[in-house]
Amino acid sequence: MNSPSSPTFSICVYCGSRPGARPEFADSARAVGQWIGRQGGQLVYGGGRTGLMGLVAESTRAAGGRVVGVIPKALVDKELANPLCDELHVVDTMHERKAMMAHRSDAFLALPGGIGTFEELFEIWTWRQLGYHDKPVGLLNVAGYYDGMLGFLRDSVREAFMGEWQMDLIRTGEEPHALLEALREDVPRHAKDDRLAENI
Repeated sequence: MNSPSSPTFSICVYCGSRPGARPEFADSARAVGQWIGRQGGQLVYGGGRTGLMGLVAESTRAAGGRVVGVIPKALVDKELANPLCDELHVVDTMHERKAMMAHRSDAFLALPGGIGTFEELFEIWTWRQLGYHDKPVGLLNVAGYYDGMLGFLRDSVREAFMGEWQMDLIRTGEEPHALLEALREDVPRHAKDDRLAENI
């Protein structure tokens, strides 16, 4: 199936380069990719072909979506760069990778993953807090994977290291399609500008 030449919605997905232990993780990755493709959207992701990363990309393309991968030279072999991307950008550093992914996206979504996924989520959330962007950020809590982290974050609010307004900057959900729809609906409410390119 051909990819759309002008995607209606470009979303950056952060997720694991491993599949994880539960089948629900893979199911959610496929569901996210299928939704993106069926909506005529574009996936922006880390450019790998293994684990949940590979499943999201494969499912997006199979459903007719466009795939943009961004991967550092040092990870091309380790994460097995996906040659089936419509665009595959090989960059020098992780900083360049994350900056390009952020700039090319209308919204951000984190699926289950490891420390790389956590770091990407917290960075894009922090950038929003600092005013470097005003794009919607989502967290897909598949099979309760993020329950512990969300509990810890609520503890941080209670201990006065965070404010409720910071928690309000991220949208959480357990069902892929509902969360993706909510993120897409949020996009027109947020200004599109070049602050990401200028400040990161």
